[in-house]
Amino acid sequence: MDREAAKKALQSAKATGFFTEMYGDGAAENEKRYEHVLEGFEKSFGGDQVSLFTSAGRTEISGNHTDHNNGKVLAGSINLDCVACAAANGTDEIHIISETYSQKFTINIKNLKPSDKMAGTIDLTKGMLAGFQEMGYKIGGFDAYITSNVISAAGVSSSASYEMLICSMINEFFNDGKVDVVTYAHVGKYAENKYWNKGSGLLDQMACAVGGMITIDFKNPEKPVVGQTVIDLAKHGFVMCISDTKGSHADLTDDYAAIRREMESVAEQFGKKVLRDVDEDEFYKAIPQLRKAVGDRAVVRAIHFYNDCRRAAQLCDAVREDDFAAFLRLIIEGGHSSFEFNQNAYSIKAPQEQGVPLALALSQSILQGSGGAWRMQGGGFAGTIQAYVPQERLARYRSEIER
Repeated sequence: MDREAAKKALQSAKATGFFTEMYGDGAAENEKRYEHVLEGFEKSFGGDQVSLFTSAGRTEISGNHTDHNNGKVLAGSINLDCVACAAANGTDEIHIISETYSQKFTINIKNLKPSDKMAGTIDLTKGMLAGFQEMGYKIGGFDAYITSNVISAAGVSSSASYEMLICSMINEFFNDGKVDVVTYAHVGKYAENKYWNKGSGLLDQMACAVGGMITIDFKNPEKPVVGQTVIDLAKHGFVMCISDTKGSHADLTDDYAAIRREMESVAEQFGKKVLRDVDEDEFYKAIPQLRKAVGDRAVVRAIHFYNDCRRAAQLCDAVREDDFAAFLRLIIEGGHSSFEFNQNAYSIKAPQEQGVPLALALSQSILQGSGGAWRMQGGGFAGTIQAYVPQERLARYRSEIER
């Protein structure tokens, strides 16, 4: 639509309903973000026709490090997102201004070779463009002005949120909206695997692309089975809090890769590529031999895989049956499994840095006996924790964690 029509649309009753549904109490504040990117685009690029886009961050609820071995997960989008104003420009160049990260760059779609570092926003964007081409879709030039409040390097998928935002632009401008969200996720995975040297699965991208609270079964990763469900925390008097422990993700690539590598090393002992294809009973029978072949940590991480896949399904059942007590119990069980069996609460390379365990210990101290629950989430080793906090303890919890 033209810019003036877009401005009027943001002031409409329909827009107010959208912002309320998307952002709750933050509706008015977030409406201003859309107005801001519209103004930023106008100042930076001009042009008459514009489109507005949003792509949420995500939180993992269950299925910690199970997606890359074709497991099961439960995840939800959050009310932090990337927001953009963009328009096709009829050239071979893509011009992006990322206000949040003070970035301004240009990519020519005829030169999508990654840099030697294979890192950063430019390489990631090139990877998505190459991914679309690889999968037989069209790409072209466009201008975009972007802002984001998805916390960076904190386990809520700021990169996947950005990836899905760019995917939606390419779909809208050059593919008549025909690209489905599963393809979005594969494009994001392609970009991270091929242009970032990051062995990502599909969890982050799928959760950001689909939105809401979703279950994903990755048994066939090319066609994951996605279901949507709903949990009403407010009805039960609870709030979900995600706390950034301020740890650095620098130098953690090997820690992340080791989880996938070790799980797959167990599968290889059975002639399989991923643990999902290994019968659980056969795995347990083979533990004595596996310990010698791949080491104890790989075995323990495999146990986490089986348990957390099962737990993701159980959590989904608890949500559908509105069994909130079971939901909270399973959340705590999953948190223990990640910490104790998957062993991604902190890096053994820097054992003095334990922001995640500290935040979990404080959460337990504050919430013990309240019926609340707490767990680590995402890649781990640094980043965020998740807590389900009773309303009556929310002020104290926020104050103590932030202090």
